[in-house]
Amino acid sequence: MSEVKSYKDLLIWQKGIELTEKVYQLVKSFPNEELYALTSQIKRCTISIPSNIAEGYGRKSTKNYIQFLRISRGSLFELETQLIIANKLNYITDKEIADTIFNLIEEEGKMLNSFIKKLDIDSKINV
Repeated sequence: MSEVKSYKDLLIWQKGIELTEKVYQLVKSFPNEELYALTSQIKRCTISIPSNIAEGYGRKSTKNYIQFLRISRGSLFELETQLIIANKLNYITDKEIADTIFNLIEEEGKMLNSFIKKLDIDSKINV
């Protein structure tokens, strides 16, 4: 395993960036009337996922980092909910793209849960 020198070395952050790119591609096809509503909200929460991973990393405190990872996880759940709504409104028409994004959401969620758990255990061991 290679040494982590930056938050950019974290697979969890890299997956968050990949998810953000795919979501931005997806919402390009949403109706114009959603530009300042659902589209805008989806963009904000998807950006929040890797951003909070990076911000927490920069805090240099495990307790703070875990809190930022939890915020990131909350944004992930928010994103998933908004995409479910968009799907029900038939704004998502490409099933392959939707499946890819929902799979990335599931993967990122598992990674966040595992990372939070590991950091939490490590912080209790090192007290």
